Amino acid sequence: MSALSDWFRKKTPAASQPRGAGDWRNEVEALEREAEKVSRAFQGTPLNKAGDICLRAGERDVALTFYGRAIDALLEDGQREAARGVANKIIRVHPEAIRTLCTLTWLDLAARHMATALLHLRDYVEAAKKGRQEFLTAEQVFLMASVAPQEEFLAAVADALDSLSVSLWIRDAD
Repeated sequence: MSALSDWFRKKTPAASQPRGAGDWRNEVEALEREAEKVSRAFQGTPLNKAGDICLRAGERDVALTFYGRAIDALLEDGQREAARGVANKIIRVHPEAIRTLCTLTWLDLAARHMATALLHLRDYVEAAKKGRQEFLTAEQVFLMASVAPQEEFLAAVADALDSLSVSLWIRDAD
């Protein structure tokens, strides 16, 4: 039986064979080096791939860090839809990622996707309350209302601000 196993291993492409514990780290390090060498406009792809590798290796927190860096690079380059794709990966892995839900809501507003903006706003506010980020979230939601004056969105903003129970007017001047 071992002769058959040896033959099979030789015929199986390396990508489909199980990886050793250090192999994924080597791949991630190579992708990080690649991201450092290219201009900011091209960093999103290797960082996103590094996140995928970390996630497959069971390193969720490390993956989230790479995904966050990929989103930052993509947004800086104006690649909003690619950033949305990476952000949605984060939400699948970590549904209560406050910063990512905020980013998705902003992206929805910029793309005029009002239905998803309303859904992401609701999820953002709920995650912020659980994460005790009410004040920062209230500021962001207030700013969102200033750029999206649609009646339906403003009603959702009013409900969101009410549920956050934060007064935006009791803030010391910077």
